[in-house]
Amino acid sequence: MRFMLIVKSNAAAEAGAMPSEELLTAMGKYNEELVKAGVLLAGEGLHPSARGARVRFSGQRRNVIEGPFEQADSLIGGFWLIQAKSKEEAIEWVKRCPNPGDGESEIEIRQVFEAEDFGAELTPELREQEQRLRAQTAH
Repeated sequence: MRFMLIVKSNAAAEAGAMPSEELLTAMGKYNEELVKAGVLLAGEGLHPSARGARVRFSGQRRNVIEGPFEQADSLIGGFWLIQAKSKEEAIEWVKRCPNPGDGESEIEIRQVFEAEDFGAELTPELREQEQRLRAQTAH
């Protein structure tokens, strides 16, 4: 099973504050542990929402909304994508993570849909397309 570990942003990160050398070192060590265990698939930090945008859909209309966005604690500051045997294993990995902020922080754990989760709606043709696209985008 794949899980996305979503690091919630905070006011300091949204204001452009960069992590300390101490935190970068601790995160580097944590990332090495994930790699050595063979569970890390991807992981990145994100720029503040002021450098981003949203596209809101309404039927066929598209409306672009430029950042920054409010409610910093509901924004995403970064993520890891890991392979784990269960949600409990993913939780254990998150509990080992250094605190990503100063004080209170939160990391949300969400399971990623796999092809088999879609059942009969994922026809053989759609399954083949999905497999082909995954093969083409493999890094």
